[in-house]
Amino acid sequence: MGDVPDAAMDAVQRRLMFEDECILVDENDRVVGHDSKYNCHLMEKIESENLLHRAFSVFLFNTKYELLLQQRSATKVTFPLVWTNTCCSHPLYRESELIDENALGVRNAAQRKLLDELGIPAEDVPVDQFIPLGRMLYKAPSDGKWGEHELDYLLFIIRDVNVHPNPEEVADLKYVKQDELKELLKKADAGEEGLKLSPWFRLVVDNFLFKWWDHLEKGNLEEIADMKTIHKLT
Repeated sequence: MGDVPDAAMDAVQRRLMFEDECILVDENDRVVGHDSKYNCHLMEKIESENLLHRAFSVFLFNTKYELLLQQRSATKVTFPLVWTNTCCSHPLYRESELIDENALGVRNAAQRKLLDELGIPAEDVPVDQFIPLGRMLYKAPSDGKWGEHELDYLLFIIRDVNVHPNPEEVADLKYVKQDELKELLKKADAGEEGLKLSPWFRLVVDNFLFKWWDHLEKGNLEEIADMKTIHKLT
């Protein structure tokens, strides 16, 4: 990597890249080891070693059933300034985030990252309020050097929360209704306003989100949860 690898990288993002240890899994979501966030997001490593890591995507709705979106900060190493769901990150290779039962480790990680990224206190998002709805496996390059290869847990939560975004992680936030998100999708598809969406968010939108959102508003979300299937999406 040379004497000073990625010297231009933002200092906070650089620290997270080298200190955070992601959970490596196989395509059946069995834990097979761990590696740095840095290695897990290098496309060269992803392609040559088929590195696959566990991740989660939180979709937080207020009690008016509006979805909170975030725009990733400009200093993010992967997919800077793209719009995405409320919070996207990784459970780490630590005891509290390796608990498989009822996806408890992932839910613990989601609570941690909502505080880190959005300043949402733990008491606003109790671990038992996250609803795991499904899992998807996808691969997506970012800029040639970086990318994602994730087994992603999709979590819904309905809470009215206090938000204090961390500027190192988040550039902007907005709540949207279903029709407002559909307008956002049209703008992104048309390339308007330089609007870009994260690839994982787009996969969830195209395959699950609006159907799940309807069930959320009807109050029967748990009926459609499927944590047995791993959806392989491209």
